[in-house]
Amino acid sequence: MHFEEVVKQIKERRETLQVTQETLAQLSGVGLRTLKQFESGKGNPTLQTLQKIADVLGLEVSLKLKNPPVKR
Repeated sequence: MHFEEVVKQIKERRETLQVTQETLAQLSGVGLRTLKQFESGKGNPTLQTLQKIADVLGLEVSLKLKNPPVKR
C-alpha cells in the first residue's frame, strides 16, 4: 500500500467516526501538528505513530510480502 493510500484510509476512517483531528491527537497521544501534517501528506510519521493513530480508529497496521519469491 502506498503512503497516499494509508493517509486516505486513516482520514476517511476518522471522518466516518466523526472524530476531529484534535480529539484523535489527544486520544492517540500524537501531536496535533504531526497529525495535520500526516493527513495533508506532508508528514513522515514513524511506524509507532501510525500504530497509535490506527489503534484509536480501530485499525491495525500490518506488513506482508508483495510477491512471494519464485521457486526454481
